[in-house]
Amino acid sequence: MVLVLKRTYFPEGTQGVLEWNGTIVCYTIELPWLGNQMRISCIPEGEYILQKRFSPKFKWHLHLMNVPGRDLILIHPANDAKKELLGCIAPVTKHTGIGKGSNSRKALEKLKTLVFTVFDQNEEVKINIQSKSEKL
Repeated sequence: MVLVLKRTYFPEGTQGVLEWNGTIVCYTIELPWLGNQMRISCIPEGEYILQKRFSPKFKWHLHLMNVPGRDLILIHPANDAKKELLGCIAPVTKHTGIGKGSNSRKALEKLKTLVFTVFDQNEEVKINIQSKSEKL
């Protein structure tokens, strides 16, 4: 399974649309692109393997593996990128502003329902992060 995250970059934050097989799963918010600097930038575009991860803070969520120059890049709930993210990706049900969204926990549950089923079948899940190409 390959999820596709199509990003649009702004100075204040990064907006995304997460799709699977051409269908929108959820929207995403991230920090702005600042050259992959730790804790203040979103991560580089590319393809990453996802794994299940559990922590007391976020419970079950997703972990992006082998991100260049970074570690512990997660997909976890947050509704305000600048206040709640340190380079991670937050799923949201809709964008409410640049780097802001709503109902992040609900969006994460929808995403987990989709990908955890694939994990349960011992299949690999990847996320392909790319720039959104504007259609003319």
